[in-house]
Amino acid sequence: MPNAGDLLATVEHYRLLGHPTDLQGHIATLGPASLPSAASRGWRQGFVAMVEASGLGGRGGSGFPAAVKLALAQVGGPGGTVVVNAMEGEPASDKDKLLLSRAPHLVLDGAQLLAAATGARCVTLCVPEGRRHVAAAVRSAMGDRVAAACAPVPEVLAHPPDRFIAGEESGLARWLESGRSLPSFRPDKGVALRIGRHGALVHNAETLAHLAMIARTGPEAFRARGLPEDPGTSLVTVSGAVEHPGVVEIERGTPLIDIARRALPTGQPQALLVGGYGGAWVGPEHFATPYASFSLRAIGATAGVGVVVVLGRNACGLAESARLVSYLAGQSAGQCGPCVYGLPAIAADLTGLARGEADPGLLVRLDRRLREVDGRGACRHPDGAVHLARSALHVFAADVTAHAAGAPCEHAGRQMQLRFPEAAPRARP
Repeated sequence: MPNAGDLLATVEHYRLLGHPTDLQGHIATLGPASLPSAASRGWRQGFVAMVEASGLGGRGGSGFPAAVKLALAQVGGPGGTVVVNAMEGEPASDKDKLLLSRAPHLVLDGAQLLAAATGARCVTLCVPEGRRHVAAAVRSAMGDRVAAACAPVPEVLAHPPDRFIAGEESGLARWLESGRSLPSFRPDKGVALRIGRHGALVHNAETLAHLAMIARTGPEAFRARGLPEDPGTSLVTVSGAVEHPGVVEIERGTPLIDIARRALPTGQPQALLVGGYGGAWVGPEHFATPYASFSLRAIGATAGVGVVVVLGRNACGLAESARLVSYLAGQSAGQCGPCVYGLPAIAADLTGLARGEADPGLLVRLDRRLREVDGRGACRHPDGAVHLARSALHVFAADVTAHAAGAPCEHAGRQMQLRFPEAAPRARP
C-alpha cells in the first residue's frame, strides 16, 4: 500500500495495473475505506482526532485547516451535503483533473468519510460542464460503488459552468442552491456554508484524497513528510518555460526552484508565478523559499491552488501580467463594482504599460485603482487580481520604468508563455 502523501504513486500504480478507475483494483491496492459500522462507538471522535493530528491543511486555495473546518461543520440531518469541489477553474492547474480521471475512488472515499463524520446525507461532486473525460471517469466510478454497496451516502455528479469564479466555495454552494455562481462575502472562513436551509461542507478534491489516505495509514505517516508546522505533500502543476509540464507531488517545504526543476526549465527562470493566476510573481531572490504557508506568506505569496509557472528570459513579465488580469476581469461574477468596473480598468492600464504607451499619468492612475479595488469585492477574486498586479510591478520594476517611458522591452510582443490548458492532464514521477 502506498504511504499517505503518495497520491501520484497511487495514481501511477493504478495506471500500471491497468485499472485507473476500477473499484476492485482500488480496494485491492489500498483496502476498503475505514467507514464506521452500525455498531461503531466513538468513531467520529476518533476520526476528528486523527484529522487534527495529521495537521492537514486544505489544498484548494486558502489552506484552511481541515480539522477546524470539520469541527465547525453543520451538515447533519436531512439535506446536509458534502460537496467535492473539483471545479479547478484555474487554467494553469491540472491536479484535480488528474486525480478524478485516474483515481476517483480515492476522492470519493474521502467524501464518504466526511459524510460519516458529519452526518451528511449526500455527497455532491462538482465537475464543470464540458470536461467529458473527467465526468465519464467519475460517473463510472459512482456506478461501480453503488453496485458494490460502497457508497452508504448517495453520490451525485453536478456540472456547474466552467468559469474561474464558479469554483469559489461560497459561489459553488450558491450555484447548487439557485443555479447562479455568486460568491458571498465571507471574511471568516470558519462560517459554515449552506445550500438553502441545509448545511454544506465544501472540500477540494485533493484534500479529500489526502483524507482517504490518512484514514488508511494514520496521521503519523502523513506527518512524516513535509514540515512539522506544515506537514504532508501537495500536488503542484508546473508549466510555462519548461520541457515537461505536468503534475508533480512535492513535500511541503520544498524550495520553489526545486519544484520548477522537476519539470526541466528551458533556461534560467526570470520569475515564478506561484499560487495560480490569482497568485503572485516571485523573483530570483526568493527562489529558495520553501513551499510552505508561513514561508510563502513572508514573501507575499501563497500556495494557492498548487501552481508554479516558470517565466523564461525571452518573455515580458508585464505583458504576461496584463493578459492574466484581463482574463481575470472577464471571469468575474458581475455582482459588484470592484469586479465589473475596477478590474477592466486595471487590465487596461496594465495593457497600456505592457505596450509601452507613453502616458505620464498611467502609474499614478494604476496605483489609485489598485487601492480602490483591494478588499472591496464581494469575494476574494478582485483581491487576487490586485495582488498579482502589485507583484508584477515589484518583480518587474526595471521593466516598469522602461515601459512607462515609452520604451518597452524587446520581449513585449513575443508569444505568451502562460497557457490556458484544456488537454487531459498527465502525471510526472
